[in-house]
Amino acid sequence: MENLSVCVIHTGKTDVPETEAIPCALQERGIDCHRQPGPDTKVIIVCWTTRIAFEAVMEQLQQLGSADYKVIILSVHHTVSDILKWQLVQAGASDVIAWKDNDEAVIGLLLSRIKRWKLINDLIQSDLVQRTMIGESKNWKKFLGKVIEAAWFTNHHILLMGESGTGKEMTAGLIHALDQRKEKGELVLLDCTTIVPELSGSEFYGHEKGAFTNAIYTREGAFALANKGSLFLDELGELPLTLQAGLLRVIQEGTYKRVGSNTWNKTHFRLVCATNRNLKEEITKGNFREDLYFRVASAVLTLPPLQERREDIPELARYFLRQELKLVAAPEIDNTVMNYLVSRDYPGNVRELKQLIARIAMRYTGEGFISIGDIPEDELPDIQQLKQAWNQQHQSMQQSIRLAIASGKDLLKIKNDIAMLAMEIALEDCGGNLKLAARKLNVEVRTLQYIRKRNEVS
Repeated sequence: MENLSVCVIHTGKTDVPETEAIPCALQERGIDCHRQPGPDTKVIIVCWTTRIAFEAVMEQLQQLGSADYKVIILSVHHTVSDILKWQLVQAGASDVIAWKDNDEAVIGLLLSRIKRWKLINDLIQSDLVQRTMIGESKNWKKFLGKVIEAAWFTNHHILLMGESGTGKEMTAGLIHALDQRKEKGELVLLDCTTIVPELSGSEFYGHEKGAFTNAIYTREGAFALANKGSLFLDELGELPLTLQAGLLRVIQEGTYKRVGSNTWNKTHFRLVCATNRNLKEEITKGNFREDLYFRVASAVLTLPPLQERREDIPELARYFLRQELKLVAAPEIDNTVMNYLVSRDYPGNVRELKQLIARIAMRYTGEGFISIGDIPEDELPDIQQLKQAWNQQHQSMQQSIRLAIASGKDLLKIKNDIAMLAMEIALEDCGGNLKLAARKLNVEVRTLQYIRKRNEVS
């Protein structure tokens, strides 16, 4: 199976024969198995061979959890209680499975998990996703994985939750693009905040010629236009209760009548809804139907706000800049400007960042790089707030350096300590893989080896 590899590691006894049977069984089925995570490793199987090693397994999960791995805990020769299983899942395990000798069911389950995760990862990296869903942060990729799982493998209705400006309409477009139906219709978009009550029936159901004043021709509504495709209802929480009842009936029965007609028409579509309201609270207040909620919320996906994926801001900024300037390659952005963009708050999320980049592009003269002079005057940061933010971000580092100076360490020793700490954090994030840690820190592997050796000598 091309480019499909997993890492199998042990926690507990290492001389248990069954732990060798697991990689052998996987390799016989075309899976490359390794003892250390590699650059392409996405799945790690932890063979847990003794019950008393639970704390070691939890520690292993903590180390692996900061990296972008799917982790399966495989218990060998002992039973794991329900409570411990839930603890392991909450700590970051994707699954907890009991291994039995030559258990084809377990091997089949492992294979299906690995294949699905590989497909999801391949799709995340594909042009289909990358050309619109910009970002490489862990939170964003985790969200994209959930989108793919719901859209690619099922035809269920999907509810998108999240703050305004996080990209719900774009996500709806991706869900439609990922839909695997052979005869797929169109994606129809309808904003529930713009529906005029008097014309709401026509918007959804369509109407016959002469059904009401100004109905000078027959018109198809959203239910007909979305047939065999997808219907995206933005701001679902704003839909009046009367229209909620009609929507529920169409979802349940798959039939509707145009306004002014007695003929029933069939329709079948995937419903994608978006809202920034808490619909469960709206149900309690009597503003939203509970039965409709359970129909539209077969899968609930919450988009992360921009503040939870700040590491994506540089890439997003360059992407929007290319769009605004209509260039294949965006001009470089000065470090001062980029630091400001990354540290700034965005109540309007990605939409606000896009608008800010558009304003910056308006001031750009077309030569050189984006500099501090391209920031609009009303966007200039408050210096006191900048100082306060910087101090908060570096407070722990400042305290550590003060303690180091007080203990008599010179500048070279302090520099070495910081380098060692950075290496340890990178290794923890990369599951102990030196090559991946070096790539993360943008240095050669031999540089990290030298830092480690120097620390051992000291």
